[in-house]
Amino acid sequence: MTAAPDDSNHGYPSYDELTARLQGWAEAYPALTRLHSLGRTPEGREQWLLRIGADLDQVRPAAWVDANMHASELAGSVVAMAIAHDVLRVHLEPEAELHGLAPHVREMLRRIHVYVLPRISPDGAEAVLQTGRWVRSVPRDARPGRRTRWRCHDLDGDGLSLLMRRRDPIGDYVESTEIPGVMLPRELDDPGPYFTLWPEGSLEDFDGHTVPTPGSLDDNGPDLNRNFPYDWAPEHVQEGAGPFALSEPESRAMADYVRHHPNVFVWLDLHTYGGVFIRPLGTAADETMPPDDLAMWRELGAICEAHTGYPMVNGFTDFTYDPGKPLCGDLTEFAYHARGAYAYVCELWDLFVQLGMKRPTRFVDAYSQFDRATMHRLARWDAEHNRSRVFRPWVPVEHPQLGPVEVGGVDIRFGIRNPPPERLPALCDAQSAAFLRVAAMAPWLWASELSVSPLGEGLWQLELRVENRGYLPTHVVPSMRDRDPNEPLRAWASTEGGAELVDERAGQRELGQLQGWGRGRQGSFGSPGYYRGHGSEGRQRLRWVVRGPGRVSVRVGNARVGWIDREAELAAPG
Repeated sequence: MTAAPDDSNHGYPSYDELTARLQGWAEAYPALTRLHSLGRTPEGREQWLLRIGADLDQVRPAAWVDANMHASELAGSVVAMAIAHDVLRVHLEPEAELHGLAPHVREMLRRIHVYVLPRISPDGAEAVLQTGRWVRSVPRDARPGRRTRWRCHDLDGDGLSLLMRRRDPIGDYVESTEIPGVMLPRELDDPGPYFTLWPEGSLEDFDGHTVPTPGSLDDNGPDLNRNFPYDWAPEHVQEGAGPFALSEPESRAMADYVRHHPNVFVWLDLHTYGGVFIRPLGTAADETMPPDDLAMWRELGAICEAHTGYPMVNGFTDFTYDPGKPLCGDLTEFAYHARGAYAYVCELWDLFVQLGMKRPTRFVDAYSQFDRATMHRLARWDAEHNRSRVFRPWVPVEHPQLGPVEVGGVDIRFGIRNPPPERLPALCDAQSAAFLRVAAMAPWLWASELSVSPLGEGLWQLELRVENRGYLPTHVVPSMRDRDPNEPLRAWASTEGGAELVDERAGQRELGQLQGWGRGRQGSFGSPGYYRGHGSEGRQRLRWVVRGPGRVSVRVGNARVGWIDREAELAAPG
């Protein structure tokens, strides 16, 4: 058996390095991998998707992993590749220990396919890796009629574009008296000097006097995670939305691909940072979610927290920046509501835990609770545990528009937005251990062999037993049972030779859906005072009557869970 690939999740790969690794796997394991380009970015980079599994030309339930939709959130690419590596190990080293997975769980993983899109925005990631400049998703902005804006670029020749500070009597920052170079929000009792902080760069269409407040989308307008079509809203409602839903080639390529692949049943969207999983609903509290859906989400969240330590929270309750105002056009809402997949975000890298911060009532509030003591802890942690990657010296520069300034200050890439490279292996192991178990919750369509019984007078009875032996139902999300992209299971029977169906109408049958054995957590069957198992909703028995000798072929399944083919030869009377 071919050996599994080497594991090398100890750094942040460039586009060329990522491409070489993906292409190497595709060449080394042609029976288990297919490498596709979903499309080419405006800067000419491929949006690579790696499909992994046995029998890739057949439809099977598929688990999806993507990452690096936001340009500076680089750890997701590394974790996605680590998951791909471990899926290959499941196939190539079937007996090997892997994250404590039981043999039957590993076997289940060999029955499904896994789709890995490690870098949604290769243009954005490359800009961040090479220059350190701020990019939300993509390093472009085609918005017409712009007012004065900030444009990030290097000023001091060190190849990086970080921060810039200038002394200003109305500045809103001061330098720490405890740790030189660390900038702190100004408080009432602070003596000067005072500073204003801006991105390292220059002003476009500057009138010589008016300096705008920097925004996160100044020179990189679209936010891909506001550009998906479910509940999309225009720019005046949702900043970063783009001119219309799926206006950006990166998001459009993803949506087009999954439109043709309804077999995706679970979808992990990797981001940074925070140390938290975010799940639907994104527009309402849990009380409005169908109870059976919520029970499944609780199970999924329990698995994730057990292996990573990260809690799973409701997006609307815990992760809306303005309480009560949903985020529009995001990927997980599209994947859950429009594609019927259990889609969720992981904000990798629990920086808050590293700094000893307490979790607030609403998780999102942690990002705004960096007080002075916390900033000092961050600076000390950076020096002691991160090789001083975050806090950089301030370097004097003569700005062509603003006069004397200093550049440097903070590099958010390694230590804030992403963990130190040394922490990546442990992060990857924990995330892979969780995701592989979630992927093993797949529906599993099983069918017996065709049994044949003579009825006399040249008639035969054929019987096929069909079951869903997986955790999830064949329609995946309970509330999506009768909605796209679900379609009912069907069985087709056809004959060859002299055989013919007695009832031709029985040649195609609609079976509906089959329940899985899983129930989720804290659902209606969770009480010891009401022990009850499922009935026969997870299985069906199909029968046909055939006249004459020949061959009978039966196909059962659908485009979500795949198809199973069975055949039987009917002999002529002896």
